[in-house]
Amino acid sequence: MSRLDRRALFTSGAAAALLAATGVSLEAAPRRGGRLRLAVPRMDARFKMALRGAVYDTLTEVGPDGLLRGELALSWDSDTHARDWVLQLRPGVTFHDGQAFAAEDARRSLSGFGAAGIEVAGDHSLRIHLDASNPQLPYLLADPDLVMRPGGRWGEMPVGTGLYKAQRYQDDRHFLGQRVKPHYKDGQAGWFDSVEIAVIPDAAVRAEALRDGFVDVADLPQAASLGDTAALFLHPDAKALELAARQGVGVPRQIGTRSALDDGRIAQRWWMA
Repeated sequence: MSRLDRRALFTSGAAAALLAATGVSLEAAPRRGGRLRLAVPRMDARFKMALRGAVYDTLTEVGPDGLLRGELALSWDSDTHARDWVLQLRPGVTFHDGQAFAAEDARRSLSGFGAAGIEVAGDHSLRIHLDASNPQLPYLLADPDLVMRPGGRWGEMPVGTGLYKAQRYQDDRHFLGQRVKPHYKDGQAGWFDSVEIAVIPDAAVRAEALRDGFVDVADLPQAASLGDTAALFLHPDAKALELAARQGVGVPRQIGTRSALDDGRIAQRWWMA
C-alpha cells in the first residue's frame, strides 16, 4: 500500500483530525466522543475480533480483569452436575436492523456450539443440555465466535446488538461503525462516537500512519519503525509490542490479555481523550 493511497482508507478527514498528545493517564475517566481509527495488518482473526467486539454481543463476557460477567445473559444456573443450564436473557434488546433479540436467536446462534441440546424455555430464557459436566460453560459462552445474530444468520452486512452499527463494510478490508443510541451499556462502555477499522498490510506504512496521525491505534510487531515513542502508548511494552496508540487515546486501567486487541473489545473499552 503506497504512501498516497492509505489516506483513502479513512473517511474522517485525517489531516484535520490530528489529536493532541495529551498524555492521558491510566486512571483518567472515560470520555464520550471522537472516532477510533484502528489499523490492522490483514483480514485475519484480529480484524474479525475487533469488528465482532464492536458490532456483536455474546451471552457472557470476560472482562479485562479476567472476571466473568453477563452480557446478553443476565443470569445462569445449573443443576448439581453442571450438565443442565438455564440462562435468563436480557429483555428489551434489539438488533441493529430493528428486530427484537429473543431466546430463539440465541438458540440458533449457538447451533454449532456442540451441546447435547439447546431449547427455548421462554421468550428470554434458554436451556442448554451438555453431554458431560462442565462448570465452565458460562466462560465458554464468552467466546467471540458465539456472537448473537438475528435468526443465527450471518449477513452481507454485520448485524448484531453491540455498541456500533455497521455503516460501511467492504470485503473484510474496511469497517465503519456508528455508536448505537440508546444502548443497554450506556455509561459502562462504548465511548467513541464511531469506530473505523482498516487493513494496512505493510507494517512500515501502519507505523507511518500512526506517527502522522492518520490512525490512532496500530497493530505492530515491533517498535523500531516508530522512531521516538515518547508520545505513544505501547502495549504491552516496547520489547514485546502488539499495539501502539497515540497518547490522545484513553487506555483502561486493565487491558485484556487473551488478544492483542484487548480481547477484541477495544472499541468498547478504550476512549478518545
